Amino acid sequence: MTEQENTVSFFRFEDLRIYAKALDYIHWVHSATNAMPESYRYTIAESFVKSAQAIALNIAEGSARNKAQFVYYLKMAKSAVRECVVYTEIASKEEVMNEMDKEFSRSQLMELTKMIGSLVASLQRSVGTRGEELGEDDMPNMMI
Repeated sequence: MTEQENTVSFFRFEDLRIYAKALDYIHWVHSATNAMPESYRYTIAESFVKSAQAIALNIAEGSARNKAQFVYYLKMAKSAVRECVVYTEIASKEEVMNEMDKEFSRSQLMELTKMIGSLVASLQRSVGTRGEELGEDDMPNMMI
């Protein structure tokens, strides 16, 4: 491993695989919505992108909190995932998203949901009655 590969990010959430996955999904949503006709850019596309961004934003924000609060933010990220499911379906029904893109979006969202669920379960198992703060040793265990 090179020295660069071995370093840990200053912002620890950047080391989480779930965060990287959320960023990849945001990139895909931008591409998919840019292909939509202009008339859908302000109705579906803009909201779809905001919901996709909310997934990563909630992961980042929650990671700076104690474990119990992180769980709350992860649940908010899961809510944003569900919003993206709805926007995917709307775009499909409006025929501005093809079947292949719809299936790709749904598979990515299912994977994000599972990853969030695993991280929530891991955090809930480790949360004491006092809602302990995340320590330096906790973050590597969350790189699910």
